[in-house]
Amino acid sequence: MFPSIVVVIQEDPLHTHRAVEALRIALGLSTGGNPLSIVLLGEAPLLLADNTDNVVDAEILEKYLPSIKQLETPFLLPMGSPSRFQFDPACHVQEASASEIQKLMFAADRALVF
Repeated sequence: MFPSIVVVIQEDPLHTHRAVEALRIALGLSTGGNPLSIVLLGEAPLLLADNTDNVVDAEILEKYLPSIKQLETPFLLPMGSPSRFQFDPACHVQEASASEIQKLMFAADRALVF
């Protein structure tokens, strides 16, 4: 059985390259049948915005995001977050309560926080 993985991204992609790097790492972890969920907190949902021109390392994001979309990797956001952002409709965005996100993290075999 493959280990389940949760990647939590809380870095602001408008101010640091770490958010895009975390998404790139998540893509690498998704290979090999590992169940993967990505949690986006704070301003991290900007990674999935229709317009990513102001994102640090946007050219790298443009390379990797299509693969994540194709894999239908779920993105979990805190309740109310989707109303703050305009997302690319190809992204599989789900709202989750804080307790649901907490349960997901505790149930995962591996959790990485950026």
